[in-house]
Amino acid sequence: MKPRGIAGRASESISVVVPVYNGAATLPALIDRLRAVLGQLARPYEIVLINDGSRDTSWATIESLAVRYPEITGIDLMRNYGQHNALLCGIKRSRYEVIVTLDDDLQQPPEEIPRLLTMLDEGFDVVYGTPKQEQHGLLRNLSSRVTKAALGTATSASVASMVSAFRAFRASVKPAFEMHRSPLLSIDVLLTWATTSFASVPVRHEPRRAGVSNYRIRSLVRHTMNMMTGYSLLPLQLATMIGFLFTLFGILVLVFVVGRYLIVGETVAGFPFLASIIAIFSGAQLFALGIIGEYLGRMHLRMMERPPYIVRAATYVRTAAQSEQA
Repeated sequence: MKPRGIAGRASESISVVVPVYNGAATLPALIDRLRAVLGQLARPYEIVLINDGSRDTSWATIESLAVRYPEITGIDLMRNYGQHNALLCGIKRSRYEVIVTLDDDLQQPPEEIPRLLTMLDEGFDVVYGTPKQEQHGLLRNLSSRVTKAALGTATSASVASMVSAFRAFRASVKPAFEMHRSPLLSIDVLLTWATTSFASVPVRHEPRRAGVSNYRIRSLVRHTMNMMTGYSLLPLQLATMIGFLFTLFGILVLVFVVGRYLIVGETVAGFPFLASIIAIFSGAQLFALGIIGEYLGRMHLRMMERPPYIVRAATYVRTAAQSEQA
């Protein structure tokens, strides 16, 4: 999409937000590479690490890194809330003009950040780093495509095709996040609420350095359902269409039964035919009720005002003077 407004400034400060889940093995290398890249940009920067209920020593690693490097802020969540909820926490806590998000597994190379910033400086509000070739397994790649298709129902196909966890966007879009209270959220959908100025650049996608993916098929299916029923009316429209089609089907069956009786003088065989029709219509009704139930469940969660995350602890953010003394 075309940029809106004036071009960005090359001196804009940067907040890098990284959700962390069982990332103790990769965090030191990630921070070293991030500091090297961000230091070369000659811009003020901070790194916000959000520990999303990790079961390894990720929080202890974050605390030790925050002690060594004053530009690092660590946030420890009470439990695992999910990647997008952890990102929401980090985005709200960020202080600078440009926000960059990436994963903690080093599959998204920090060295590609300048390419996102260069495109952002042309005047776009959001820039995605779209992998040239994803280094996932077959099932994960398939699930990723299904998730993007679901995202397309809530946004647009052009934006959905760009989406990745590697993003750079302006802090001016943050008001789209401020009023969101539901625990079920998608950062990418919220970005489309704030702007229509999107772009993407192709970036490297490297093999995982340690561990295995924390995304399971079940998690991806749940995230897909959350996007489709949380931000789109398509499932309800689909249920309406199915209801219409089966009503039409029922009318055609009635015409067939009555016509056969009037023309041939025989009725359709009883129990098997009736049982099949009842099973078909019952399935369609349950499908529609299930979709309506998904929407009602999300309304129930919103009415409870369940928080998207709760912070257990945060590392101490030093002042500029204290940072110089350190």
